Amino acid sequence: MPAQPWLTARPIAHRGLHDLASGVVENSHAAAQAAIDGGFAIECDVQLSADEEALVFHDFTLERLTGETGRVDARKAAELAGIGLKGSNDRIPTLAGFLDAIAGRTPLVIEIKSRFDGDLRLAKRTAKIIEGRKDQPIVLKSFDPLVVTALRELAPGFARGIVAMNVYDQYRDYDHLSAAQKHALANLLHFEESRPDFVSWKVSDLPSAAPFLCRKALGLPLMSWTVRSPEDRARAAEHADQMVFEGFRP
Repeated sequence: MPAQPWLTARPIAHRGLHDLASGVVENSHAAAQAAIDGGFAIECDVQLSADEEALVFHDFTLERLTGETGRVDARKAAELAGIGLKGSNDRIPTLAGFLDAIAGRTPLVIEIKSRFDGDLRLAKRTAKIIEGRKDQPIVLKSFDPLVVTALRELAPGFARGIVAMNVYDQYRDYDHLSAAQKHALANLLHFEESRPDFVSWKVSDLPSAAPFLCRKALGLPLMSWTVRSPEDRARAAEHADQMVFEGFRP
């Protein structure tokens, strides 16, 4: 389905409007509320628990954001939801609880994390959770074109986006991918299968041929991530339709 106009109407707070110095941690209820209070849309990430529940959390492991260690998907949802987020009074939210708290008050962009291993359980669970929320401004996105492709049938009432960049060698999450796979991702060679409704591109890689053609030739909304400086903001304003930002208030 086409991306809705509200998708690019407001700047999108990356993992919510977080500010660790104020005790507001990324992907937390407090960060979501701060974004709502500021009039911004929200971007969040979801990970899968051992019992196949969707939790709002960015990393595949617990170390950076909590006092725990190990893989997120090795813990059950009830245990994860009881783990505190470092530097705050918040705990890891479930996606269902996060959605209930936001209650459609601002657009939400949900990024489905993937190890690029063909596992669609998180995509399926996320689609199930949002199934009855078609009246709320929600879109889905992923770096993994297989996930974006699957969401066409799993979540037919919601727009789907691909997240991408020009070079994948600088991130360890993609070390297991071949050079050919990275080339395909960087050039959207999966486009015929994934058919995204919008594109989100790394801001420092703009302008670039693939997102330029998607925006200018196909009319797809183009978002830019992650905008953190005046230079980033100027680049996003020139080459994209909206920004995913953090570290400042637009």
